[in-house]
Amino acid sequence: MRSSARRMSLVAFSALAATTLFTAPGGATVFEQGISVRDAYVAHDGAVTLSGTYHCEQASPMGAMQIKATVAQEGGGRLSVGAEQIVCDGQERRWVANAPGAYANVRPGRAVVTAELQEVRFSGLMPRSVTTVAQDSRDVEVHRH
Repeated sequence: MRSSARRMSLVAFSALAATTLFTAPGGATVFEQGISVRDAYVAHDGAVTLSGTYHCEQASPMGAMQIKATVAQEGGGRLSVGAEQIVCDGQERRWVANAPGAYANVRPGRAVVTAELQEVRFSGLMPRSVTTVAQDSRDVEVHRH
């Protein structure tokens, strides 16, 4: 009987710990991971370039890391794009996300840019879940370049 009570206590404690771990806010960082937004540009042909910095640790063996960047402007201009392949070695690095003008509706002026560092976990070859491990959102000026 005593073993059963210990086992129940351990199960309850594990469930509480898991709940605490998996309900961290979306902007929380895990393992000292982080991301920041720096610049936003739009070219004459409408192509958009977003950039900033990030640092991350290696993803779990069943996952990969990616960056998703979104720019939103008043009046309906909104675009989400992924950054190039990233390297997770704990070093601070620069990220850049580009979108061709054919898909963008962004113009010079004020905008909110949000960058998310995400861990993608796989089940076989298919993504099973995507978790945001760090996020930054800033008001920026989109410059013409």
